[in-house]
Amino acid sequence: MKKVGIIMGSDSDLPVAEKALGVLKEYGVPYEMHVFSAHRTPIEARDFALNARERGYGVIIAAAGKAAHLAGAIAASTTLPVIGLPIKSSTLSGMDALLSTVQMPSGIPVATVAIDGAENAALLSVQILAVSDSNLAEKLDAARVKMREKVLEKDKAVADKYNN
Repeated sequence: MKKVGIIMGSDSDLPVAEKALGVLKEYGVPYEMHVFSAHRTPIEARDFALNARERGYGVIIAAAGKAAHLAGAIAASTTLPVIGLPIKSSTLSGMDALLSTVQMPSGIPVATVAIDGAENAALLSVQILAVSDSNLAEKLDAARVKMREKVLEKDKAVADKYNN
């Protein structure tokens, strides 16, 4: 099975990025985490991206705040799917990171999740890998059924309490 690379621009992004690990573990998807800054370690970030496919990665999550150029820098050097995870900072509450991540030029796509949306970044990674892995696809299907059942249970409880 291909693994997911989680790249952070700084170790200060770790509390958010760690939230992706639970999802990946739940689905049995291997992963590796690294700190590579688009600005402070551009050579290492580029090397990671250039060699990611050969190193067994299938998807890369790039978590960064503020200027948040990491996802774009990674995507510029690989054709693997890159998911940008904008991190909330104290400066502009993550809007700076969101806009920096989502505004990619034509030809270099980056999928982008919500500010601090690590769980969805991990789920999107699993969905991408599930395109060629039927076991992962089955796990995703089962999880959707469970989500549906939980919502319907809540609907019934609300309806029983408030409807005539």
